[in-house]
Amino acid sequence: MAAKIPTTVVTGFLGAGKTTLIRHMLENANGKRIALIINEFGDLGVDGDILKGCGDETCTENDIMELSNGCICCTVADEFIPTMQKLLERDNPPDHIVIETSGLALPQPLVRAFNWPEISTRVTVDGVVTVVDGRAVVDGQFAANVAAVDAQRAQDDNLDHETPLSELFADQVACADMIVVNKADLLTDAESAALVTKLHKDSRDGVQVVKTTMGALPVDVLLGQGIGAEDDLGARHEVHHHHHHDEGDDDHHHDHAHEHGHDAFQTFAVTLGEITDVAAFTAKIKDVIRAHNILRLKGFAAVAGKPMRLTIQAVGPRVDSYFDRPFGAGEARTTTLVVIGQAGMDQDAIAAALRA
Repeated sequence: MAAKIPTTVVTGFLGAGKTTLIRHMLENANGKRIALIINEFGDLGVDGDILKGCGDETCTENDIMELSNGCICCTVADEFIPTMQKLLERDNPPDHIVIETSGLALPQPLVRAFNWPEISTRVTVDGVVTVVDGRAVVDGQFAANVAAVDAQRAQDDNLDHETPLSELFADQVACADMIVVNKADLLTDAESAALVTKLHKDSRDGVQVVKTTMGALPVDVLLGQGIGAEDDLGARHEVHHHHHHDEGDDDHHHDHAHEHGHDAFQTFAVTLGEITDVAAFTAKIKDVIRAHNILRLKGFAAVAGKPMRLTIQAVGPRVDSYFDRPFGAGEARTTTLVVIGQAGMDQDAIAAALRA
C-alpha cells in the first residue's frame, strides 16, 4: 500500500503570520511538491492571491485550492473532503499538503476529519503548527488587532455568542505539535524567554516552541514531523466545543519581499565511532534533545557486530531508528548525526553528551 501523504495544518489568529510562514516555506521547498488548501471566509480570497503570486515551481497555481465557505470544521462533508479527494486523485499527487486555517477556526475538528473513511487511508496529519504573534500574546491581546477580529466575528451570522480570545488561543495551543512564536524581533530577550517557558508549560509534553521573525522557519523543521495527529485526538483537549469563523487572515500586511531569519537556526554534525547498544544510544539521544531543546536530529549509525547501517531520525523527544541497508565495501563504519536547533545552542556540550 502506498505511503500516506503527510499534511501539515497551520493555525493561528489573524495577523499572526501564517501566510508569511507558508510563502517562506514555498520559496525554500527544495524541490518538494507542496499543495495548499487555504480556508478563507467570504469572498476576500486575499491569502490565495498572495500565495498564487509566489511563482514558485514547487507550488503552481493548480496546487492551491481555496475553501471559500468559512470554517473548515463546518464544511467537512460538503467541501473539505471533496477538495482532499480531488488532490489525492491526481495523476501526480503532491509530496506534502499544507492547510492554512482561517484565523478563528479550531484545529481539532479539522484533525478529526482525517479519520473520515474517504481519506483516512491516503493522508495523515504530519503535524499541527500554531503560529502566534509574540508581541500580541505578551501584551495579553493574543491578536495584534483585536478590533478587527471582533468586527469580523460580528459579520458572521453563525456566531451567536462571544468567546474570549484567550480560550480560542488555548485551543490552538492544546492542539499544537509545534508552536511558532512569530515577530520575535519585537520582544526583549526576557519577554521572549518568559513566553517560550509559558507556552512549554501550557502545551503537551514534547511540543516544540520555536521563535522566528517573518515566518522564516527552515522547511526541515516545519515539515516532516511524522506525528499522525489524527490518532492522538484524546490528548488535544478543546477548551470549548463551539465553531467560530472569521473572514480572511490579513497577515499579508506584514509581508516583505525580503525574507530573513534563517540565521536564527543552526545546523551542525557530530561524528562518532560505532555504537554498541541501540536502545541505550537512542535513550541518550532523547536525554540530550530534552536538555538542549533540539528541534531535529537525524543521521546514520554503525552498530558493532551488525552489517546494516542504522538510520536515526528524531523530532523533538521522539526518536525512530531502523536498519536501512548494508554498509558498502570500503565504506567507513562511523556514526554521523546532524543536529538542527535554534541559534545559541551549545554545540560543544551537545557533541560531548552524544559522545559520552
